[in-house]
Amino acid sequence: MTENEKVLIEEFDRLQDYMLECDKESAVYKKMKRRYIELKVILTASGVNITELDIIKE
Repeated sequence: MTENEKVLIEEFDRLQDYMLECDKESAVYKKMKRRYIELKVILTASGVNITELDIIKE
């Protein structure tokens, strides 16, 4: 695992923690969800199995 992948995984995990604390209809949640999707795509394309890390599953 590269240092960049490690940083992205940490960001993905932290972002999900924040998302769990927000109202799903809020503007903040919607912005975080956009980043969540970006991170999922980047990590998946990098070959990182995020199945265990993905607690939001959206």
